[in-house]
Amino acid sequence: MNRALIFTATTEYRHDSIDRGTAVLTGLLTDLGLEVDHTEDPDVFTPIDLTRYRLVLWLSVSGDVLTPAQRACLARWLADGGAWIGVHAATTAEPGWPEFERIAGARFVSHPDVQPATVDVVDPTHPSTAHLPARWSWTDEWYDFAARPSADHTVLLTVDESTYEGGTMGKGHPIAWSGRYGTGRTWYTALGHAAESYEDEVFVAHLRGGITGSLAP
Repeated sequence: MNRALIFTATTEYRHDSIDRGTAVLTGLLTDLGLEVDHTEDPDVFTPIDLTRYRLVLWLSVSGDVLTPAQRACLARWLADGGAWIGVHAATTAEPGWPEFERIAGARFVSHPDVQPATVDVVDPTHPSTAHLPARWSWTDEWYDFAARPSADHTVLLTVDESTYEGGTMGKGHPIAWSGRYGTGRTWYTALGHAAESYEDEVFVAHLRGGITGSLAP
């Protein structure tokens, strides 16, 4: 079981960055020794098919994409020791499935226009943040969430709302975190709206660290 699945199904807004992000993430996973499958077919979420994967990565998935049976399979696979990664719009997915908020860590509610802001590193020990300066300037689509991640998640990055217009979460606005779901690992970053983000070495290192941290024993 040395395979990873990249899932990019959308039933609502579709990001133009999905194709470029898929190519870059495929390269990262391959470099880490994983065989990679990419699909937009939710029929892969079965007990038999999921046993093939060490990691499932949702890249800007949007809307309700899974049936109740497929949702149950994903939750069971993850709780039994799988690894789930969400990138950017993954927190807009599955609005009809309350349990998904426990997996993803939070649920998207809104965002202002794309603009530059300052990101603060909260946990510099995680592989996805260890390479970042304590304060980092970045341009993105700054997501607001219905609530902060629960106690079984560790916030890794926050965005300073005083450095951009339109934030609604106040001090310590979370934008990346890691977590647990049963015995499984999760990692999410709200960054990655634009296709050119996936050409930036610092952001790509952030993604690579999210993957390696999720695959750690």
